Amino acid sequence: MKKDSLIFDPDPKQNKILAALPKADYQRLLPHLTSVPLPLGWTMSESGDHVRYVHFPTDGIVSLVYRLEDGSSSEVALVGNEGIVGISIFMGGESMPTFTTVQNAGHAFRLDRATMKREFELGGELQKLSLLYTQALISQTAQTAVCNQHHSIEQQLSRWLLMSTDYLQNNDLTVTQELIASMLGTRRESVSAAAGALQKAGLLTVRRGHITVLDRKKMEQHSCECYETVKDEYARLLPQPTTVD
Repeated sequence: MKKDSLIFDPDPKQNKILAALPKADYQRLLPHLTSVPLPLGWTMSESGDHVRYVHFPTDGIVSLVYRLEDGSSSEVALVGNEGIVGISIFMGGESMPTFTTVQNAGHAFRLDRATMKREFELGGELQKLSLLYTQALISQTAQTAVCNQHHSIEQQLSRWLLMSTDYLQNNDLTVTQELIASMLGTRRESVSAAAGALQKAGLLTVRRGHITVLDRKKMEQHSCECYETVKDEYARLLPQPTTVD
């Protein structure tokens, strides 16, 4: 059912990794997948947690965030329906130094640790796709670090908005400037000034708790190269999903 209907029934194939699995692999995995909501602001795991599940988002956005001892934080990567939350389960490290939080509400299908490890050890398509996705995620993390160090707040904000709207497939974001500031690791005043400049340029509109991207093409031109670099790397590494009956 459509998302704008009163009832929304998520489908595992809305996650691009699950959709790309061969039919036999998908059918073997399907009984073990459980649909769960991703409520806004839910901390899925804290830094150092022993992660019990992998999650395959079908919609919404999950942020991987690094928090310093003084309480300040910065987002290091975004995960949407192209990926997996909980890669430490199959990478062998058991936990991650980041905490994981839901930035935009949605849904996911979760898979318990034992089943994911068993599937991964089969050495089939799920293992291959999981490792390719992990490489793409590392690339995003590295590019984010470079972007935060070398590019202006306006460019960083443009990149962040473009990535977020890509994941949501919607140019209207329900998000506060305080949240964006914490994700970018900067002050709210800096985000407000950058958003104001982009609004003046006709690229977006800002309302209380909402930001709407008006001109994606111009926003892409205004952004730094980091947006296209990450987008191209994901396209290079991850296959287009196949239809699964």
